Amino acid sequence: MAYPTLPHVGYPQAAPQQAANLDVTPAPGEEQPRAPAISPSRAGDFMTCPLLYRFRVIDRLPEPPSPAAARGTLVHAILERLFDRPAAERTPQAARSLLGPQWDRLVAESPELASLFTDEDGPGPGRDAWTAEVISMLDRYFTMEDPTRIEPAERELYVETTLESGLRLRGYVDRLDVARGGAVRVVDYKTGTAPREEFEARALFQMKFYALVLWRIRGEVPTLLQLMYLGNGETLRYQPDEADLRATERKIQALWLAIERARDSGDWRPRPSRVCDWCAHKPICPAFGGTPPPLPVAAAGAPGAVPATPVPPPAET
Repeated sequence: MAYPTLPHVGYPQAAPQQAANLDVTPAPGEEQPRAPAISPSRAGDFMTCPLLYRFRVIDRLPEPPSPAAARGTLVHAILERLFDRPAAERTPQAARSLLGPQWDRLVAESPELASLFTDEDGPGPGRDAWTAEVISMLDRYFTMEDPTRIEPAERELYVETTLESGLRLRGYVDRLDVARGGAVRVVDYKTGTAPREEFEARALFQMKFYALVLWRIRGEVPTLLQLMYLGNGETLRYQPDEADLRATERKIQALWLAIERARDSGDWRPRPSRVCDWCAHKPICPAFGGTPPPLPVAAAGAPGAVPATPVPPPAET
């Protein structure tokens, strides 16, 4: 099915509000931050561990690059650029040919990525094995859909809206497809494996978040939410309705109130789980005997908690 181009739409400016300045990173193309906002990634951080949210949003602690995160960034970049080519040229070979140029571009933009890999005899992850994983995921993508039959309306689309409460929602959609009849499909690539059935709701939260923003912007509920797990070739699809998205809005509002309560009390308690083994901040986590840095002066009870030398939070994925 062919998909026509989706017209660009304007994003409303956030209204003045009294909510805490917890995530005040500027929008793309802006130099100064605006009113506070929440994204699916940062919402996920708080649900996973309030202390992780604090480290990333309040303290803005830097995190060293990881091979898994770099792999995800590279695969996303290649799949985005693949659709620059004419339909007939969107082949597995074409995707592989983008690996080198896209990696060079990412390293030029983030030089710290070059330190991920060492010489073959040195410590650190093996570049060859890592590259083979990237190629495997790219090849697997072609078993999941035929890109020669798709013309995305948008790729890496920044979306933003402001709820009636004044809370600003923002994020990046990997791909937006619009069919000739107007049906909208929201697509997200994941370089992990599909979750077990009992964890699907958590995985779909991000997609419902995007669907809510698009509904507020365009006035229509997206027809289909599609998560493509390139780690094992499974696809998770979900058809939302207005009731779903209203429930998602209530959940986000409740989550934001919990974030504000943590801000006001200074109580950013850790929530240990299996993901702690991959957390860059484990050495300073009190759940493992560490000591967090002091909260920024403005972080407890007052808006504007931004350290003197802010470090951007991790990119949306």
